[in-house]
Amino acid sequence: MPVTLLVTGASGYVGGLVARRAHRAGHEVAATYLRAPGDAPYAWERLDVRDRGAVDALFRRLRPTAVVHAAVGDLDDWACVADGAAYIAVAAAREGARLVHLSSDAVFSGRAAPYREQDRPDPVNRYGAAKAAAETAVRAVHPAATVARTSLVLGDGRSKHEGFSLELARGERPGALFTDEVRSAVHPGDLSAALLELAEGEHAGVIHLGGADALTRHELGCLVAARAGLDPAAVPAGRGADLGVPRPGDTTLDSGLAARLLTTRLRGAREFLGG
Repeated sequence: MPVTLLVTGASGYVGGLVARRAHRAGHEVAATYLRAPGDAPYAWERLDVRDRGAVDALFRRLRPTAVVHAAVGDLDDWACVADGAAYIAVAAAREGARLVHLSSDAVFSGRAAPYREQDRPDPVNRYGAAKAAAETAVRAVHPAATVARTSLVLGDGRSKHEGFSLELARGERPGALFTDEVRSAVHPGDLSAALLELAEGEHAGVIHLGGADALTRHELGCLVAARAGLDPAAVPAGRGADLGVPRPGDTTLDSGLAARLLTTRLRGAREFLGG
């Protein structure tokens, strides 16, 4: 049965929000999962994006008008992050489906912020390299697709960063939030609205969907703690560079194109966290 919108990874955080928003907007939605379906009232389809045959079969059966590829999988799983994106793009192009591919600021090293859409990816770790490879594949096989790069997603109380920040502020676990990693944190509601707007539109190429504020992970954690009525000073600070593993530094995204193109406003963390 043909569907208006196929959302991959809809059992996950961002994909689930996109699928629910699309359903409320009246789209005929099909949602994919890997391990367990959600409980939302639309068609659920099990899909392992690493299986090219399964991807092809699903697209031939559903014939979606548009696709939001939000499946994440394990961050170290190249087959899921890179190969899976290529399989989705090939199938979407073959079926003539609009494609919005969700990418990440992890494609950048963090040494030349702020980053614009035309800046060349220079990842420093395996996950960033996989996301950069995925972007290359998507743009090569489906030139009409949108590659939407985003940043740290938080603000509704459900994100891992928020949970970790609160545990640190309460002294419930060891660790620290980094003062040398800057992100354009975006609210999940804003991000899901922007992704759906892009799926309904015609923009081709890369677009950045970052929040309006460039803040360190530690600054974000302090805002989360303050919103919960905790002392921001209780949030421990540290440096990612001290871990001795490659990590992006300042990956601030210039999202001016999104501000001009979309009706969805991408708020800054100071606004949506109440700082």
